[in-house]
Amino acid sequence: MAEEKEQISLSINDGEPFFAHEMSVNYTPTQITLDFKCITPRNDPRSKKASFLLKHNVIMLEPWHAKSVIEVLGNVIKKYESDFGKITKPKAVDVAEKKQSKMIKETKTKKTDTPSYLG
Repeated sequence: MAEEKEQISLSINDGEPFFAHEMSVNYTPTQITLDFKCITPRNDPRSKKASFLLKHNVIMLEPWHAKSVIEVLGNVIKKYESDFGKITKPKAVDVAEKKQSKMIKETKTKKTDTPSYLG
């Protein structure tokens, strides 16, 4: 009698590509959570109000696995910089950060009648 081999059924659900504009990281004693965010401005011709679409992709890792992700990412970045040159902050981002910093300083020096509850 021929021996029957057990077959495995595998279903793959490919996720959508996701561009992350921001990321936040949180942790508990047993996991590290990476929350990738994609923020997209929306224009609705029926409304004059600005609106945004915020999508999240959350990845939860055990701490030892998160450490190995750092190692792999570090190796990939070294290879990338070897092929394409040093990764630097885009000039437009640097200009925007300086502009935002200036606006924050100006806002702090202005007196307003609006109470601040955020310290």
